[in-house]
Amino acid sequence: MKHYYRIGEISQLYNIGPDSLRYYEKLGILKPHRGENDYRLYHVHDLWRLNVIRDLRELGFSMERIREYLNDRSLSSTENMLQEELDIINERMKSLETLKSNIEDRLDTIRDAMKQPIGVIEEKELPVRRCHTIHAGYSQDEEMDMLIKQLLNKNKDKLYIIGNNRIGSVISAGSAASGDYRNYSAVFIIDKTGEDMIEAGRYLSVSYRGDCAQNEDYIPRLLAYAEEHGYALQGPFLELLWTDIHQAAEEKEHITELQIKVGRA
Repeated sequence: MKHYYRIGEISQLYNIGPDSLRYYEKLGILKPHRGENDYRLYHVHDLWRLNVIRDLRELGFSMERIREYLNDRSLSSTENMLQEELDIINERMKSLETLKSNIEDRLDTIRDAMKQPIGVIEEKELPVRRCHTIHAGYSQDEEMDMLIKQLLNKNKDKLYIIGNNRIGSVISAGSAASGDYRNYSAVFIIDKTGEDMIEAGRYLSVSYRGDCAQNEDYIPRLLAYAEEHGYALQGPFLELLWTDIHQAAEEKEHITELQIKVGRA
């Protein structure tokens, strides 16, 4: 078995660049011998140090903290280091569990979107929905993109744009009644930590595929349904994006749901 390895062999074995190995030497963490032609030679006893460096760097420890530990090891300092590692791992596991739950929810959203009844008006009893809202009007999709970014910043750890049917826009009942079906007065994102609220109650709902210009077809249908069934409008129209350009490039895969709260006239 070899007792010494050249810098190229160590670099390949540990997938560490020669510059990093020289940096470790400069910090005093590694102390290679010098062979013929002044080549750096690393003894097998240096390898455990590289294992420690690799493992601690993967956990985010600074080189200074690693140098401090390697140059002053004791049972007490090793115990402290292991506890630090365990704390970091537990925190990462907690973050990963949160991320896992979020992704599972978003997967469910995508799968539910593909099951949405298209072009069918439904009556739904919906609970209170907490949300973040930006009361800013817009008429161009590019303007909405900036507003959505502001909404996502409301809860950076939990809110994502991919796989999220909780993003929506508000169209006033007055605008809809006058035939202005893309005059948006606000945008929102449903989130249980939101400071705003969408009221509970009975909602008329219809979903469609394709461009939101189809509001021109579906909003009048909802208005006609409400009148035919003796309902009075009790709020603005909500346009929820189940899937859009952020999930699918093809417009035919975009799914939008319109909702309007109603009560007996």
